[in-house]
Amino acid sequence: MKKFLLGTVGLLALGMGAPASAADMAVKARPPAPVLAPIYDWTGFYIGANGGWGQSSNCWDFVDPAFGTFAEGCRERSGGLAGGQIGYRWQANQWVFGLEAQGDWADLSHTRESLLFPGLSTRIKTDGIGLFTGQIGYAWNQALLYVKGGAAVTSNRFSVLDTLTGVELASASATRWGGAVGVGFEYGFAPNWSFGVEYDHLFMGDTNNTFIVAPVFNNRVSQDVDMVTLRVNYRFGGFGAPVAARY
Repeated sequence: MKKFLLGTVGLLALGMGAPASAADMAVKARPPAPVLAPIYDWTGFYIGANGGWGQSSNCWDFVDPAFGTFAEGCRERSGGLAGGQIGYRWQANQWVFGLEAQGDWADLSHTRESLLFPGLSTRIKTDGIGLFTGQIGYAWNQALLYVKGGAAVTSNRFSVLDTLTGVELASASATRWGGAVGVGFEYGFAPNWSFGVEYDHLFMGDTNNTFIVAPVFNNRVSQDVDMVTLRVNYRFGGFGAPVAARY
């Protein structure tokens, strides 16, 4: 009888242990669960500041209705830039599209003695630049490479000076509209913050001015501008929805 009871207990113990071992094996055999890793989302409104360097290239011609056009030559002037930008971007997969308005204070000035009128000098100064552009970019998570293009505007002052004394004899101001193209790289170093560098070229065309001095001057000035700026932006929003990624 004792042998029968001991055998029964042993069979019961084996029967209870087998399901537990099978359950342990099933748990161990399960694949690792996917880990949710956030990706950087460039969608949203942003505002920021920029600063850097600019160079304006100008060609100045005097225009006489009776005798024609006399070239005064071309000159380049460079200086500092500082300003801000505001815009909106939206991201579709890895493509990023945006609109942006940018305004900068500029200090681009050059003075040169006239080749045609000894004793007189001409001065060109650009003190403001604005850009209104669209963007198309490609993002690798926190890195964004983009191109941009649109309209540009510059604020300029053209002056005729007495070379000896530096006194301004006549001046004309002009707000010029043209086109702009550019390329930039931006990196998101925090959920809402990004830092970047951008290059822009502005095609400003020609403008005509009249100076009332003795004699009366009519001139034509062409202008191109190059800009290299460092930028920092704050975007209203965060990383966005996480996506599944295996590690």
